[in-house]
Amino acid sequence: MRRLSPETRPELTIDYEGHPVSAREGEPAACALLAAGETVFSRSIKYHRPRGPFCMAGSCSNCLVRIDGVPNRFACQTPVRHGMRIERQNAYPSVKVDVFSSIDWLFPKGMDHHSMFAGVPVAEKVMATVARHLSGLGLLPDAAPPLPRPPERISVDVAVVGAGAAGLAAAEVLAAGGVAPLVLEQEDCVGGRRVLDAPEDGSTAAPSSPAGVQLRLATSVLGLYDDELGRVLLAVQRDPEGARVLLIQARDVLFAVGGHASMVPFENNDIPGVFSGRAAADLLRRRRLLIGDAPALLGQGPQLTALARLFRAEGAAPRLVLHTGAGTGPEGTMQGVPVRAHGRTWVHGLAYRDAGRRERRVDCDAIVVSLPPTPAFELLRQAGVKISYRPELGTFAPEVQPEGRTAVAGIWAAGDVARPGSAAEAAGSGRRAAQGILAR
Repeated sequence: MRRLSPETRPELTIDYEGHPVSAREGEPAACALLAAGETVFSRSIKYHRPRGPFCMAGSCSNCLVRIDGVPNRFACQTPVRHGMRIERQNAYPSVKVDVFSSIDWLFPKGMDHHSMFAGVPVAEKVMATVARHLSGLGLLPDAAPPLPRPPERISVDVAVVGAGAAGLAAAEVLAAGGVAPLVLEQEDCVGGRRVLDAPEDGSTAAPSSPAGVQLRLATSVLGLYDDELGRVLLAVQRDPEGARVLLIQARDVLFAVGGHASMVPFENNDIPGVFSGRAAADLLRRRRLLIGDAPALLGQGPQLTALARLFRAEGAAPRLVLHTGAGTGPEGTMQGVPVRAHGRTWVHGLAYRDAGRRERRVDCDAIVVSLPPTPAFELLRQAGVKISYRPELGTFAPEVQPEGRTAVAGIWAAGDVARPGSAAEAAGSGRRAAQGILAR
């Protein structure tokens, strides 16, 4: 992991378990730690296996750390500030030397702690007590947090959750139709895959927010609830003064939240040094961090070859581009299946089976898994939208009509959350959903 030049952002210093670490203004804490050579951010809750950043999107628990005395903060989502204190958690006496990692060695085939010592009078009580103490994650804050700021209440006709390809396209159509939508985006920029992923068409032009749109960046929507005033979106906006709760009433809500990073099953796919395709691309494009000079890339879809081009453009030399899908992969890829990642606290190799079922190994300094995303349907499910298994997608997805309408009045979906596809397809679904909203 190394920083790429040029670097123009001001430098500052954070405290990492008593040691000064150089950071760049505005970057997430995870970037500063990775650039400093820190690979193990945490330990898994049950087997205490080493964990490092994977998704860089706040969708996994691999980078949860203690920041300024507050536990379970996402290092990948928390911007650094001068003097910030970061500590790792869920290990004893330290994350690097964790005595509880012996659990992983003692139970190589897994441990059913629910039935362990069941029926043994004294042992089962001791086991229950020990399990309760080990099952938590993090310790309580050192001090009571400051009182939160009063929530901000907002009332709009249409709220669009997500400012990626689908959300921006929908917002543009809505604004042109005389409706000024409120657009909520959890990242600190708009564009979604066009900024975070490797560009599919080679274009690196940054998208912008359409005119006539109310935009809230760094805003995460946490839930959809009913209160005395009707249906309310609960969101949290992060700013230099901290976090502020937003209570948003909207006649129509369009969810264009995209999807979560997917994973290919192979041994040791959870160790540090394994990244999602979007995380690797985002680190390169926005954060100017190269996760490896000789990575192994695996997955399927146009993003796989786009990632290979992106790495090569930055001077890296992918050791392997493995197409894991059915049939022959795109030009420049090899058909195969990953078997295991080699390494403990960072990846140093990948074993795979080629098209002839022969097992081979390649040395690499990172592994990147690039797959179509899994629809992030949690908010839609909370809204009452039916979720069903879609054989053609190989995953669960919300039931959405082609025009973005769901069976729940006022709830719409567009983009990857409805059906994973290209950026152009996501934008098209966003436009159709906006037209449906305007036609109501």
